[in-house]
Amino acid sequence: MIVLITGASSGFGAAMARRFAAGGHRVIAAARRADRLDKLREELGEALLPIVMDVTDPASIERGLARIPEAWRPIDVLVNNAGLALGTEAAPQCSLAEWTQMIDTNVKGLAAVTHALLPAMVARNSGLIINIGSIAGNTPYPGGNAYGATKAFVAQFTRNLRADLAGTGVRATNLAPGLCGGTEFSNVRYRGDDAAAARVYEGTAPLTPEDIADAAYWIATLPPHINVNHLELMPTCQGYGALNIKRST
Repeated sequence: MIVLITGASSGFGAAMARRFAAGGHRVIAAARRADRLDKLREELGEALLPIVMDVTDPASIERGLARIPEAWRPIDVLVNNAGLALGTEAAPQCSLAEWTQMIDTNVKGLAAVTHALLPAMVARNSGLIINIGSIAGNTPYPGGNAYGATKAFVAQFTRNLRADLAGTGVRATNLAPGLCGGTEFSNVRYRGDDAAAARVYEGTAPLTPEDIADAAYWIATLPPHINVNHLELMPTCQGYGALNIKRST
């Protein structure tokens, strides 16, 4: 099996690269940071092919995919993992530039890579697209605004892929984690404030990148007639809360 993972230089992406390589599969690791990809290549050896790619730049996507050797081109699994959250402010205080960056990465980047690889999967009558969503795509919360909206796109886009791909042998899954530690997610969201990022996980036992990698691997290794439409994971320390009601005094 050949697996292309975007955002593969750290977090979920690096953990998934390790998991698929450990299972005997070949991994195309796509990300912006060449130095991190080189370290992953040193770790995993010939099972990993590093590709420098910025999913927010269509020309970078085209260049990156063009560098894939012929023997690696029949990609069986695409994991659209590249994504980010920026800020937790209420919508009136948010930066439009940060909203745009999330949309460019989480929505437009995911769509562009899918669009590039999907026709070949359909032509082969086999393939799998795993889109990394979030519980924020289904459950709104204060400060989630544009980030949650981008993950709602991921959820609905995956459902609509299934509508279009029925009968083609190509599968699509929205893998939606809840609270997950051990990644750069919160450090990026809090714009490099490591103390604020650490407070997110204080007193919790969150999911780990390895948990998400195991889930992705399970989905990818199911019999080809099974499609997992949506898989939502939470740590046991997390649950659903009451609706947010502001009362006048």
